[in-house]
Amino acid sequence: MFSKKSLLTISMLLALSLILFACGGGTSDGGGDDGEEGGGADEQFIQILTGGTEGTYYPLGGTFAQVINDNVESVEEASATSTGASVENMNSISDGDGEIAFTQTDIASYAAEGDVMFDEANEDFGAIGTLYPETIQIVTTQDSGIETVEDLEGKTVSVGAPGSGTYANADNILEIHGLSIDDDIEARDLDFGDSTTGIQDGTIDAAFITSGTPTGAVESLAASVDVNIVSVSEEKAQELMDEYSYYAEDEVPEGTYGLEEAVPTVAVQAMLVAHSDLSEDLVYEITKAIFDNTDAISHAKGSEIDAESALDGVGVDLHPGAQKYFDEEGISEE
Repeated sequence: MFSKKSLLTISMLLALSLILFACGGGTSDGGGDDGEEGGGADEQFIQILTGGTEGTYYPLGGTFAQVINDNVESVEEASATSTGASVENMNSISDGDGEIAFTQTDIASYAAEGDVMFDEANEDFGAIGTLYPETIQIVTTQDSGIETVEDLEGKTVSVGAPGSGTYANADNILEIHGLSIDDDIEARDLDFGDSTTGIQDGTIDAAFITSGTPTGAVESLAASVDVNIVSVSEEKAQELMDEYSYYAEDEVPEGTYGLEEAVPTVAVQAMLVAHSDLSEDLVYEITKAIFDNTDAISHAKGSEIDAESALDGVGVDLHPGAQKYFDEEGISEE
């Protein structure tokens, strides 16, 4: 017979063994955090912050996500998220609400410096590389009678949300032409889809749209009305570039939106940035996946994305992982 003391000891030992097993002291053949079935501890989910569904960032971000999923083993899943685009994306990166983001080069510079629409300098990101020109398109209809930027005076014009990249571009271009958002136009703060819908139904006269061409929202407009893109003259483009170094001359090509000839304008660059907390190795693999597999980018802009030009106009520090990739490729900023 066991004494009461012995029974108490055995009970205590059994209880202790159960506690140790529950805390992981036991062994198991099942997949855990480090097992193949449970996914490696280093595997990450990557959220790519893009823009509105009617623009270029969102569909292009979807193709980038697929390229990353197909080529970067340490990424559990990459996905594209629709957002308010450049300014919102830079704020979200600063807040830790995304891993990779699309942005305009001018907006990234403002964010890094804590200038214009940013109250504080953002040190939480590094560039992956530039992608393609973000063309500033001043969209109206051929029946509007608007032929020049000066013709916008007194008109109802969509300039994008206050603090957005499009708003900053509209402000810069109007200023160069002697006009003001506050004093000389009836400004509307609309996204691309609402802007082109407003032009179509006559509630606005024109819209500033900063996006890679062709832009889906403008293509949809061109399917129902004859579109006119207001030009920015070479002289005014030079004034703008002298004042703001991140602008470059550009054009909307002949045939785009049914245009009979190319329209001169200006552009900034679209680029990708990564949160600084992402490891050098991971960003290296992501950068390599994108720029080594541009033939797999199922979007019209894929033909413009090239490692050789990816450092043109970056204007902010590269993420160390991206720097490693471009160093290996022998590519440097001019």
